[in-house]
Amino acid sequence: MRVQMLGLCRFSYVGLRGYQTRHDSYDERRAYLYEPGRLARRWFWFTQVALPAWQAQSDADFTLVVMTGPDLPEPYLSRLQQLCEQIPQLRLELVPPMERHLQACHAAIAPHLDRSADVIGHFRHDDDDAVAVDYIDRTRRDFRKVKGLWKAEGRLSLDYSRGLMMRLDGQGMQVTPRLCHNMGVALTVFLRPDAPETALHFDHSKIGMWMPGVAVTKPLMFVRSIHGDSDSGDMGPGQGWQMTPEQIDRQLWQRFRLRRDGLEQAARALPG
Repeated sequence: MRVQMLGLCRFSYVGLRGYQTRHDSYDERRAYLYEPGRLARRWFWFTQVALPAWQAQSDADFTLVVMTGPDLPEPYLSRLQQLCEQIPQLRLELVPPMERHLQACHAAIAPHLDRSADVIGHFRHDDDDAVAVDYIDRTRRDFRKVKGLWKAEGRLSLDYSRGLMMRLDGQGMQVTPRLCHNMGVALTVFLRPDAPETALHFDHSKIGMWMPGVAVTKPLMFVRSIHGDSDSGDMGPGQGWQMTPEQIDRQLWQRFRLRRDGLEQAARALPG
C-alpha cells in the first residue's frame, strides 16, 4: 500500500478557535500572537528545535504544510516563504481567519492531498516540538505491520510514546525523559484519501473514541517543549524513566539533531 505522509504545522495562525488559551476577540488574539517578542521566540523554536530533524529525515518522502495568516508580520512572512522555497518538503499556506478552525486546517491541507495514494498518514506538528530523524521511515514501516486494523475501519492511530520533555529558557535547559501516550507529537492518524478529516479533527487525548490505536513505546521519538509561550501547559500525565545527562545530550543529537550548548546560548539571547 502506498502511504502519503502529510502533516500540518500552524505558525502563529490567528484562528478564531483551536487554542486552549482564550481571548475575548479576534483583535486580542491577533495582538497576542503577533507581539514582536513572542514572534521572535516562536521563530527560534521553529527553526532551532523543530526544523533540524525534519531536514534530516531518513525518509524524505513527506509533506509538511506550514499554515499561517496572510497578514503575518514581516520579516517572518518572508522568512517562511524563503524556508518553504529552500526545503522541498515544506509547503506554505496562507489561510485567512475562519469561524470554524477545523475548516481552516482542512483548507490548508486539501491542496496537498495525494488522491492516488492508498492511505494518508496525517500528523500534526507544533512549531516548538521535534520528532526523531527516522519518524517518517518508522511510521511507514510500522503501519505495514498493523495495516489490517486500518482496513477494518479506514481509521487508525499510531502513537510513538517515548519522548523528552524539554524546558528551555535563558537560565538553561532541563530535560525529563517521559513515556506519554497520545501527546499529539509523533502521532499519526491514517485515513482514506477521500476522508474529510485531518489529524486536527481528532482530540489526540481522546483519540480512542474515534478509532483503534497502536502505541509503540520504543525508540525515543519526540521532544516536547514546555515554556512560557506554550498553549498546552505542563508535561501532562505519563511515566518517567531514567537517562544520565550524557545519554540525554547524545540522544538529543543522534535522534533530533539538537545540541544543548547551542540551544542554551540561543535561548539566552531571546527577548523576555
